[in-house]
Order: sequence, then C-alpha cells, then structure tokens
Amino acid sequence: MTAMLSSDLPLPRIGRGKVRDIYAVGEDRVLLLTTDRISAFDVVMAETIPMKGAVLTQISAWWFRQLEGTVPHHMISADADEIIREVPALRDHRADILGRAMLCRRTTVFPIECVIRGYISGSAWKEYAADGTLAGEKLRAGLVESQKLEPAIFSPATKAEAGHDENITVSRVREILGSEVASTLETMARDVYGYGEKTSRARGIIIADTKFEFGRDKDGRIILIDEVMTPDSSRFWAVDAYKPGQPQPSFDKQPLRDYLDAERRAGRWNGDAPAPPLPDSVVDATSRRYLEAFRRVTGSELKV
Repeated sequence: MTAMLSSDLPLPRIGRGKVRDIYAVGEDRVLLLTTDRISAFDVVMAETIPMKGAVLTQISAWWFRQLEGTVPHHMISADADEIIREVPALRDHRADILGRAMLCRRTTVFPIECVIRGYISGSAWKEYAADGTLAGEKLRAGLVESQKLEPAIFSPATKAEAGHDENITVSRVREILGSEVASTLETMARDVYGYGEKTSRARGIIIADTKFEFGRDKDGRIILIDEVMTPDSSRFWAVDAYKPGQPQPSFDKQPLRDYLDAERRAGRWNGDAPAPPLPDSVVDATSRRYLEAFRRVTGSELKV
C-alpha cells in the first residue's frame, strides 16, 4: 500500500482535518478518507506514516461491527469493493480508497467531544496536579498519575478547529445541547467505553481515556460517528507494563513525540510549524506501533 499525504477523489470534498478528508456522497452519505498524515503537538508532519490511515479506519470498522446492538452508528461499509458498488464514481480509485475509506451516514454533528477518562493522565493529570480539579471541578484528593478512576469520569470538551480542545463542565454541555441530549451523549459514551475497555483489557490493552463524537442523522437518531477507540482518539497502554504513579508508554505516536521532545530540548525546534524532518527510524517505529495496536485490539494482522 502506497502511503498517502492527501487525496483527490471525484467527489465534492466538504472537509479536511489533520488526518481525514471528507467527501459528500449525495445528500445523505459521506466518505471518510483517512490519509497517512500525522500530527504531534498540533503540528502536521511533512512525512507520512505508512499504514496509519488503514489502521485507523479498520480499527474503527472493527469496533463498529462489535458495537452492533449496543449503540447505533454511522458506518455503512469500510470495504473498498462494497463502497465502489455504492459509489461507482470511485471505480478507478480503488487503490486510493483501499483499507482507508469508510462510507457513512451523514449527520449533523454535535459540537462536543465526549471524553471518557478511565485513568488520570495527560492534560487531566496536569490540571489535577496543579489545582486538584478537572475542568475546574474538584476531584478527590490523593490521586497519583495514571491512577485508575472508579468510576470513569465523563469529561467533555469543546471541538476546536485549530489547537487544543478545551475541557468543559457537564453543566456547560447541558447549556449548549440541552439536558436531555447531554444525558444521552454521556450514557452512550459510557456504554461504548465500558464495552471497549473490557474487550481491550482481555487482549492486553488498557484504554486509559478516549473521545467519542456523536451526530443526529436524517431520521433524528443520535448515533456514534467519526473514529472509535483508535490509537489517535485514545490513550492505549499495555496491561503488562502498567505502573501507576508515573507516565505510561503508549501504543500510538510515542516514538514521534519522543523524537520531537528531544529536538526541542536540544534547541533544534521551537515547537511551531514546520516540524523538523523525521528520520526513517522514527517513521518506521511509529508505523510498527500503529500496526501492533491493530493486532492487539482486533486479534489479527491488518490485511488490506
């Protein structure tokens, strides 16, 4: 599979994120095309990570299939040949969409990231260590970094077009969306995380935290959308390496973050775009990390 930095399909492109290109398929469907772009510290790298787009798409597809009957979702198909049958305009672009495209129901997206934190880490730990709070709300005293939170915390955030999302309170979500929708999103997010955490733990992966997105389809249903419990939307830790009280190695872009951190400490990068060129060793290590996450979560090797 050839690595992809950007796509150019014969469909109206209606969005482009750090990783995904979004195309309209008529009025009621969209095609999500996940490239091999990668970002870190809010900067998109010039290099691609081979197989990353396929990993993200196919892990999400695997989870959507597992979640049938638990929550409604937007996936129609992530199989290239099925997609071409539904969208004949893509017949000459099979190589471009193979493994990395998902045909989905179109929704009106709620402007909230539904974050579930099963362990305290990352930005949540930084705020707690400084103030004993999360999104300004007090947490119990005495927590250590990476400690399991029982029960898990629903920690919503605003969806930022650029830069970091901002943690907000549940009461603020109620103000934005109304109490009924806010309650539904929290319940659905907890249900998906609960299923995913149990499933992954049995396979040697801790999902420390993850974020979900939801939208309302043309029939008015609230459904799960975007990516689900991938190495980009979640913090994956190895069960056998977990040690509370310190940061944990993760199954995602950790080799990339480590390299960029070293470049900053050495004064060779100021943290702004453009990022320094990535050595082949960092690209290869990051690609292997994503593929290992796929293998552990799904129990099989990625085949596209």
